Amino acid sequence: MDNSDRKCNYEVAKVEAESLSDNPPLSTSYNERIRPLLDAVDRLRLLKVAQEGIQLPTIVVVGDQSSGKSSVLESLAGIDLPRGQGICLLEKITADDVNIGLGYVCVRNRIGEESYEEARREETSLFQTHPLLSKIDKSMVGVPVLAQRLVQIQASIISKCLPDIIRKINEKLKENVLELSKMPKNISSVAEAMTKLMGIIGLFKDSLRKILLRAEFDEYPDDKNMHCTARLAEMLDNFSRKLQKSAENNCTDGFLLEEIKEYPQLQFSMRRAVKNLVAKMKEKAFDQVTEMIDMEKVTDYTCNQEYMEVWVKLMACQNAFMAAMNNYSISSNLKIEGLGTVEVKHLRNYPSSIRDQAFDLKMRIFAYWKIVIKRITDAVAMNLLLSMDNLVNQEIETVIVNQIMGGEGNGIKQMLEESPSVASKRERLNKSIKLLKESKDIVDHIMDRDIQW
Repeated sequence: MDNSDRKCNYEVAKVEAESLSDNPPLSTSYNERIRPLLDAVDRLRLLKVAQEGIQLPTIVVVGDQSSGKSSVLESLAGIDLPRGQGICLLEKITADDVNIGLGYVCVRNRIGEESYEEARREETSLFQTHPLLSKIDKSMVGVPVLAQRLVQIQASIISKCLPDIIRKINEKLKENVLELSKMPKNISSVAEAMTKLMGIIGLFKDSLRKILLRAEFDEYPDDKNMHCTARLAEMLDNFSRKLQKSAENNCTDGFLLEEIKEYPQLQFSMRRAVKNLVAKMKEKAFDQVTEMIDMEKVTDYTCNQEYMEVWVKLMACQNAFMAAMNNYSISSNLKIEGLGTVEVKHLRNYPSSIRDQAFDLKMRIFAYWKIVIKRITDAVAMNLLLSMDNLVNQEIETVIVNQIMGGEGNGIKQMLEESPSVASKRERLNKSIKLLKESKDIVDHIMDRDIQW
């Protein structure tokens, strides 16, 4: 070959190279437009966004058993799939009709021990030299064409799915952020724990003031047990009525214990802190009432004018009493105001002087008992109200703080430690929010890129 021939061949090769540079390979187009879409879905899949209930587009290979599905996948991926390891799922079909909505591509699978390069060369030769297969449009044959079609179809589907994916990501992200915001704030320092504790105590005291002292029930409009001022009034009325009915009974038996147990329920978080305080107040109230009764036992004094007024009214029945004693034709059932109907027949055998003295003494005792009832009822009511006021405004805060700060402040340290369930939930939400934000950035970026194209 002379120099002129070499120069001519060089010029032809140069022209062909320049022609190829004017038409970049399809892979360049994939890298610029389609590959980013596939990469975005792969990144979302690696983030395991499907665990958040967000489904991603996926290619599914279907076909009859032993129809070459695995071989086609191997040709597309360029790798050998493991055999006989249960990677295939077989499902019985009831019809052989296949709706080819996206067209078809003819391919030749590898045979025997052919390498992928050898298989592709044989495939190219087959569709170029076979008398019938060579007549098929070259845009419908070959594994490379199939790969191109699959990538294009998947890219199209991904583009259509992106708006729905970003919508679901935003919805899930908003839901998790809202749920995280509703959780108790994570306390990270002793100072923050003390501030939080004092805030809780303040709210607790304010709630107790409403239901115990001010008769404000806006926090518990339908829970009658929490309407404590009304329940206290009922308790005192019942207490007074019981005393009226037990004029000559021992009033110290079980006195007021049951009523004191009817304190309104406190918030669960504070119940342990105030347990000792409530027990102390119950014991103190019992001692105070017992002391009142002991005073009444050893004294019979009153300066209340009502005593004489009641005694005079009761003594007005003395004439009727004397008549019933002396006149056997009169009924022996005597009606006395405040005592009701009394049988007096058994007193006729006693001397009149003794009967008159006994009647006077009974009326004096009954009149004095009315004073005792009012005196004890008033004192009990005042002691309970004072105890509740001291509980809310003075003692409860001190008791709670001392209990929590006791033992080298272990209570405060415990406030810094979340329960396992809360900590697990917080960690799960934070991980989910981080994952969703990363996923959102990926999808937003690829959607912005699509808009530019």
